[in-house]
Amino acid sequence: MYTTKRHCMSVGIEEYLDGYVNIEEFLTYCQTCPNYQTFWACPPFDFSPIDYWKQFETLDLYAEEIIFDEAHAGKKFDQEEMDRIIDDSLKQVKKQLTEELYEIEQQTPGSVSLSAGSCELCQDDCTRKDKEACRFPEKMRYSIEALGGNVGLTINKLMGIELEWIREGVLPGRFVLVCGLLKKPQI
Repeated sequence: MYTTKRHCMSVGIEEYLDGYVNIEEFLTYCQTCPNYQTFWACPPFDFSPIDYWKQFETLDLYAEEIIFDEAHAGKKFDQEEMDRIIDDSLKQVKKQLTEELYEIEQQTPGSVSLSAGSCELCQDDCTRKDKEACRFPEKMRYSIEALGGNVGLTINKLMGIELEWIREGVLPGRFVLVCGLLKKPQI
């Protein structure tokens, strides 16, 4: 049904903040999302996203392209079939990528990963709605978007990749998952 292709690159945090982060703009987008104020990995936060970024020196970016075969790309699917395709591709690749980044974190002192999209650890049962602490604080990760990063601009300008979207039930030629690894200065 699909193949994958990985793109990686590193960028300095100051360069990334200057060219690709707009917290006010992305907070406005987040406010229209049903996850806003309901997931611990989503805004609003009790910390400054700029200060969060600035504790790191570099961002290693990972863009995982999920490239659909001819039988799927550009074809129209009903919602049930589209959900199955997304479960069989996007969610599976995201899970593998997340696990890989946890391993890289363990091998890289002072690093923390950024999720490809929203947190899915508790599915739709995040404890934030009940004003309780996160069940998995050691595994919960913020996404680039949640911290004000423009993922579309990031992969377009830094990696030469255009995002594609599902439109009117038509599966695009590819999905792209974008995540990262924030690294502190090495002493």
